[in-house]
Amino acid sequence: KLSKLRRELTEAGSLGKKGSIGGAGERGFEVSKSGDTRVGLIGFPSVGKSTLLTKLTGTFSLAAGYEFTTLTAIPGTMHYRGAKIQVLDLPGIIEGAKDGKGRGRQVLAAALTCNVILIVLDALKPMTHKLIIEKELHGFGIRLNQTPPDIIFKRKDKGPINFQAMVPQSILTYCDATIDQLIDVIEGNRRYIPCIYVLNKIDQLTIEELDIIDQMPHHVPISAAHEWNLEELLESIWEYTKMIRIYT
Repeated sequence: KLSKLRRELTEAGSLGKKGSIGGAGERGFEVSKSGDTRVGLIGFPSVGKSTLLTKLTGTFSLAAGYEFTTLTAIPGTMHYRGAKIQVLDLPGIIEGAKDGKGRGRQVLAAALTCNVILIVLDALKPMTHKLIIEKELHGFGIRLNQTPPDIIFKRKDKGPINFQAMVPQSILTYCDATIDQLIDVIEGNRRYIPCIYVLNKIDQLTIEELDIIDQMPHHVPISAAHEWNLEELLESIWEYTKMIRIYT
């Protein structure tokens, strides 16, 4: 029963009411999807998401020296290799976002609609911020840089799940899955989204510090203010979206 209630809460946050996120609706967190793919910028307040959106798309998003300057989802569009890519600047989240703190559920529900997530981190701040954001996304049903486990779950109209010789529910697994992965398959409402960790403000780091963060997987170091390394970021976005150009 608790599992069912949790699933209903997650689905309510991701779908909302009529005119929900991803469809036609009022400007706020409900932004219509456009272009060939959608990329979302998510992170703590004042890490440079708004500046990055402006540099990538030319769309103005207020950036200031105080936190929570962005209060709604700000969309922008960039063109790369002939593709039209929509970029969403999402408001900063805080610890406890998955439980509704700081309108966190609305932000995370918007992130669910993205094809790629860019977690923007302040390179000067502790890397524990990365772990906190991952925890919030995971708690909302978002699995970063993972593939769905090779498990087949056939749901029947009635009957419990048990592990006796005769089982009312059929589960076939073709991989070395964990208990959490099995639960994800049974729940059936998880989203597997590629993620790039964007370490901003590297202009304030030393060479030694850059060498340390270079060991992080799935990362791109940049300086949005100085437009450093944005070309590598664009190339990574293209790679992670896995778009295919078809000539006709």
